[in-house]
This record gives sequence, C-alpha cells and structure tokens, in this order.
Amino acid sequence: MHVTSRGATTRSASLERPLLLEGPAGLLEARLTPPRAGDYPAVAVVCHPHPLYGGSLDNKVTATLARTLGDCSVPALRFNFRGVGASAGAYADGEGETDDLLAVACEARRLYPDSELWLTGFSFGAYVALRAAQRIDPARLITIAPPVHLYDCAALPAPHCRWLLIQGRNDEVVPCKEVMRWASRCYPAPHAVYLDGVGHYFHGRLATLRAVIKAELAALVPQLRTAAG
Repeated sequence: MHVTSRGATTRSASLERPLLLEGPAGLLEARLTPPRAGDYPAVAVVCHPHPLYGGSLDNKVTATLARTLGDCSVPALRFNFRGVGASAGAYADGEGETDDLLAVACEARRLYPDSELWLTGFSFGAYVALRAAQRIDPARLITIAPPVHLYDCAALPAPHCRWLLIQGRNDEVVPCKEVMRWASRCYPAPHAVYLDGVGHYFHGRLATLRAVIKAELAALVPQLRTAAG
C-alpha cells in the first residue's frame, strides 16, 4: 500500500503525522499518533463514530483513545472513513467502512511488522471494528459504546482475542442495558467496564476514559505498566 506523508503537525497531546493511505474507494485521510516511548508492543487502528452524524477522526473520544494509546507506547493510526474529510468515496452502510478499516490495518502491520495489531473504535467505529475482527486476526479489540441497538451485533461471533468494552451507564445514545444484555451473551465475553454518570460523548469525563484505558492496559499487558503509570 502506498502512503503519502503530508508533513508533521504539533497537537496538544503529542506530535501527530498526517497521512494519505490508499483505500478500496480511493485515498483515506489518516493521522498517526506516535508512541511516547517503548518497544511498540502493539499498533492500534482507531475508528470514529458515524460518518452521517458528524463522526470523523477529530472526534474527541476517538482522539482521546488514540492519544491515550500513544501514552501507553502503542502507536495509533486513526483515519476518516470514505466520504469524510479528505477521504474519497461515499458512506457505504458499514460494509465499505469495514473494507476501509481492513486496508488501514494492512498499512499498520506494514509500518510496525513486529507489533501486535489492535482494532479499536467508538460508537459506529466500534461496530466496524467488531465486523473487521471477523476477517482478520487482531490481538486485541477495544470497543467504546458499541451501538448494539442499531446493528445486528448479535449476529457477529465474539472475537477470540483480548477484548475491552467500555460503556457509560448514562449513555443517551446507546442504551447501557442493551449493551450489558448483548455482552452477557457473548462467548468469549469481553472484559466490560461500565462507568457511572458517563454519557455517550464523555462530556467532562475524557479524563475518566483515559484513566480506564491506562489502568486496563497496565493490568492486562505487563510490558505497558511503566508507560501507563
């Protein structure tokens, strides 16, 4: 896959590298959040919320997820689905977006061939990550507020990899009870973290999201304990 660098920019949390990646419907706009330090035990692809409702790689939950992973020595490659920002194409009802993710995952593996591949996503992006996990073999999956009430997630086999599910109990978009019911029926089951007083967009609670991700990775991946401290 051909990658075109668009230079480097400084962001509040880290130095991030804008990229254009070749996707199945044309070029995909992407941004690489480099790791703070370490041996890059993994590389993560990060998926944003629904393209038709303002979702993009600049979504604050998506960006927080990517930058938190970078703080934990995991480079994070987030991108715009087809038809969003500078990405070519048009919305494709989750099917084409899954193909976009698979293409970006191939590039992540090329960039970091000795690292585990992680798939991560928020809301619609969590659904796309779940779909893609059926077709490739990620070492870890992180899903934040998966919209199980809007898509037939029950039809997707549970991934056989380490899986972290984060859900706000006060989510006004994705009902927490629906997520809990679905997760309880998954086998293997995800490691689920339900957050009191947290809504869908984590307004005023992004620090909580960062803390949960860092704590979970430190507990589950020994080589990340120092970086996540």
